[in-house]
Amino acid sequence: MSSSDAPDSPSTVGSRYRALLDIGRTLAGTLSLPDVYEAVYQETASVLEAPGFFISQYDPHTDQARVVFYVDQGEVRHDVDIQYLGADSEVLREASPVLITDRLDERGLAEVGDAAAETTRSAISAPMSYKGRLLGTVSAQSYRPDAYAQDDLDLLQGIADIAGVAIDNALHIRELDERRREAEMVEEIGRAVASSLDPSEVLGKVVEAVAEVLAVDGAAVWLREQPEDEQARPSARVAASRGEITLPAGLVWRLSEELAERIVRDRSPVVVENVESSPLIPDVIRDFVGPGSGVGVPLVVGGEVAGFLSAAKRETNHFTGADVTVLSRLAGQAAVALENARLHADLQALSLTDALTGLPNRRHLEIHLRKEVAAARRGRSLVVVIFDLDGFKKYNDTLGHLAGDEILRSFAQVLSQENRAMNMVARYGGDEFVSVLSDTHLDGARRYARRVATALQRSDRLVEHGVSVSVGLAEFDQSTMKTAEDVLQAADDHMYRQKAAQNGPAGSRLASN
Repeated sequence: MSSSDAPDSPSTVGSRYRALLDIGRTLAGTLSLPDVYEAVYQETASVLEAPGFFISQYDPHTDQARVVFYVDQGEVRHDVDIQYLGADSEVLREASPVLITDRLDERGLAEVGDAAAETTRSAISAPMSYKGRLLGTVSAQSYRPDAYAQDDLDLLQGIADIAGVAIDNALHIRELDERRREAEMVEEIGRAVASSLDPSEVLGKVVEAVAEVLAVDGAAVWLREQPEDEQARPSARVAASRGEITLPAGLVWRLSEELAERIVRDRSPVVVENVESSPLIPDVIRDFVGPGSGVGVPLVVGGEVAGFLSAAKRETNHFTGADVTVLSRLAGQAAVALENARLHADLQALSLTDALTGLPNRRHLEIHLRKEVAAARRGRSLVVVIFDLDGFKKYNDTLGHLAGDEILRSFAQVLSQENRAMNMVARYGGDEFVSVLSDTHLDGARRYARRVATALQRSDRLVEHGVSVSVGLAEFDQSTMKTAEDVLQAADDHMYRQKAAQNGPAGSRLASN
């Protein structure tokens, strides 16, 4: 019998309208996708014959449809993996409902049932849309021919219209919930990564974070290796890898020109939809990943591209723009943690404090100044001030080294007292000291130098010996300076030009008078 002959089937416009109202009320209170699918099926089965039933979701960008809910012989099946092209489906291709009285295979409609046993014969199928977007299809099917009429198709289309709204709402809620959980995980992982000061441990935590947050089959950190020939293409080496797709540590990938340009020069993410066919992926990597897709984002440490962070999945066309955004955030956290870890390693490897004055020593200054120069390249102002104790050798020669050491300690104390917490004062070597003034221009540096001169006048030990200093200042200029050594050299050159201009060979002085 057809559904219109069934006792519970609506036979009038009024009864169909009431049925749709009931379905609308049910779906309006259903927020999770699995519950929406189940509710759509139950409500459909209550008004239409539906021993076979499925719901598919459709991605118009890839023209891929995937069955997300499936019923066979009235039993919900969870063990199905059905995908098909939208172009092969009349419902999706035409975005209009379809009534089939028999022989589904001739109309391009997915059939419910085991091909070796009984399959459905007749069906009605309707597109689900919301705000002009085609979301998928709803299909009710019967194991006998001529089970449905046009009224049944009209009713299913009404159900599909309501289901489209409910599914869109559930998708939106799921996305918001995923973004919330993802943000919480990223924050938690960021704290864990930042808490480590061992570079190898940091990298291990980074790839574990990628695998967990993105739910991928493999993740890796690649560190860039610049060849001796600067014109040659750069290579990248596996520093850490986790997941089912684990790459051996030390594996080297010589980047193609296109990949090097996109990752290193443009600092852009790269998505590979099909690893097996992509010209960007060499055989040495393809052999490990196999069929699937991948994504990589640059890892920028200290203002330079130090490598890239990658993730792989054993299915093609997997990664979305949202995945790229998450991976980029993780790469940013990883870069900060890695920079901190490397700096800590430097601090542990070397003594960074001058034993005589208690100030940072030259090595510490160089590390700090490199970081400040990197910030200056991004637009923050920076001035370096060099202080040179005039004629210091005579103090050692006439007063002895102990007195000379006391003068150095006294001047270091003056500089420390006039220094702001965000700046650094260091002993550069011998009788030279350097102040690194962040967020400062030349006018502010000159005022700082005058404060030092005033403080020098208040130091009994320095005044007693008539100590004076020469000063050189240099503000970082991107057009002429590239490195920390460049700005130091500019300050040193300025100091000696001042000496030559004001006092001839004897040098200029910022004296206590």
